[in-house]
Amino acid sequence: MQNISIDRRAILAWLGAGVSVPVLAACGGEEARAQQNFLITLSDAQWRQRLTAQEFRVLREAGTERPFSSPLDDESRRGTFVCAGCNNALYSSRHKFDSGTGWPSFWRAETGRAVGYSTDRLLGYSRQEVHCADCGGHLGHVFNDGPRPTGKRHCINGVAMNFRAA
Repeated sequence: MQNISIDRRAILAWLGAGVSVPVLAACGGEEARAQQNFLITLSDAQWRQRLTAQEFRVLREAGTERPFSSPLDDESRRGTFVCAGCNNALYSSRHKFDSGTGWPSFWRAETGRAVGYSTDRLLGYSRQEVHCADCGGHLGHVFNDGPRPTGKRHCINGVAMNFRAA
């Protein structure tokens, strides 16, 4: 039988390191978006007047709606998905697909300057965040498991958009 001595300080040091790594990795998740100038800039009070509470939480505080809660996930008519904050044309129905994730998904954004990207590290690892190029509102994230031709899945909060039928 081996006599293993457990050093309390070593255990505490390992626990501290294990907790601090994700916290430190999450630092700076908003740096790219915070440094940009957008065409539409409003104060938090002005955004709160313009948006519903849920829209504000998602668009201005980078929240996430519950999966399968948005009617836009099932939207199949021809048209354009626009930013709920500023009406910027973001995605065409031609690029929408059913990812089965519970959020509206697109394999690409509208051409031009529809969306912008930044790095989100809030979960302790890097993800590509998508935001409205005109107002900076948080839309969702881009993943590399989408269909051809791009292989991308823009996983977008439905509450961050409105739909304009063609």
